[in-house]
Amino acid sequence: MTNPNKFSSPHSHTFLSDHHNIHERRTWFVIFLTLTTMIFEIISGMIFGSMALLADGWHMASHVSAMGIAALAYYLSRHHADNNTFTFGTGKIGDLGGFSSAMVLALIAFLMAWQSANRFFSPVSISFDEAIIVAIVGLIVNIASAFILKESHDHHHNTDDPREHNHHQDHNLRAAYLHVLADALTSILAIVALAIGRFWGLVFLDPLMGIIGAIVICFWAWGLMKETATVLLDANHHPDLTDHIHKIIKEQDPKSVIDDYHIWRIGPGHFSAIIAVKSPNGSTAEDFKSRLCRIQELSHVTVEVKNLIGSHHFAQL
Repeated sequence: MTNPNKFSSPHSHTFLSDHHNIHERRTWFVIFLTLTTMIFEIISGMIFGSMALLADGWHMASHVSAMGIAALAYYLSRHHADNNTFTFGTGKIGDLGGFSSAMVLALIAFLMAWQSANRFFSPVSISFDEAIIVAIVGLIVNIASAFILKESHDHHHNTDDPREHNHHQDHNLRAAYLHVLADALTSILAIVALAIGRFWGLVFLDPLMGIIGAIVICFWAWGLMKETATVLLDANHHPDLTDHIHKIIKEQDPKSVIDDYHIWRIGPGHFSAIIAVKSPNGSTAEDFKSRLCRIQELSHVTVEVKNLIGSHHFAQL
C-alpha cells in the first residue's frame, strides 16, 4: 500500500492565526497567574482554617484545567502544522479546543447552580469579611487575566466590519477569555451578595447570585458551542465571502455560471473553497484563480471550469 505521507503538496497547509504565538503565550501567562493565586488561596485556607479561601481556590483550579485545554490546542496546532496527515492543516484544532472549553464552562455553571440551589435548603454560616476579601482578590486576578486575553482587534484587524471580525475570530482564545470573564462575574456577584448579607442580613442573596451567574455563564457557553460547532461541521455561514467570490467570477466572465461551490473555514482568517464554473467564453481555471487570489482570506482554492465546447480545466492554489 502506498504511504500517503510520501505525497507532498506544492503549497503550504499551515492555516493558523497570524497571532497564534502571541495568543499562546498570553494563555500560558494567565494559567500561571491563576495557578499561583489558586495555590496561595488553598495554602492560606489550610493555615487559617478558612473554607471560603479553600472553596475559591479549588474553584479556580477548575478554570486552570479548562484554560489548559486552550493551551494544549495551541501547542498541538503549532506542533503538527507541517504534518500532511491533516488534509487542511491544523487550524481547526483551536475551534475543537474552544468547543471543549465551552462544554467545561457549561459544566462549571451547572455545578454552580446545583451548589447554590442546595444552599437554599441547607444554609451554611458565612465568614463575610474573609469571603469578601477572597472575592476581591479573585476579581483583581480575573480582571488582569481578561485584559491579557482580550483580542485587540483594533490592532490585529484594521476593520470596523463585524463580519470581518468573525472571519478572524480565534475561538480558542475566546474560550479562555470567557472562562476568566465567568470567574470575574462570579466574583462581582459574590461581592454584592456578601456585602448586602454582611450589612443587612439578607443571606439568601448569596445562593441567588450563584444561580444568576450560572444562567449567564450557560448563555456564554451555548453561544461559543454554536460558533465552534458550525466551524467543526464545515458550515458556510459567510454570505459576504460567497458574494465576493460570485462578484469576482462575474467580473472575469460575465456570462459564466457557478455550477457548484463549497466554502468553509479551515483556521482563523483562512478559508478553503471548491468552485465549479461553466464558461461559454473559453475562460480557463487559471483565469479565475488569478482573480480569486485577490481575496486574502482564500488560502486554499480549487477551481474547475467546464467550457461549453466540452473541455475541462482545473486549477488549485
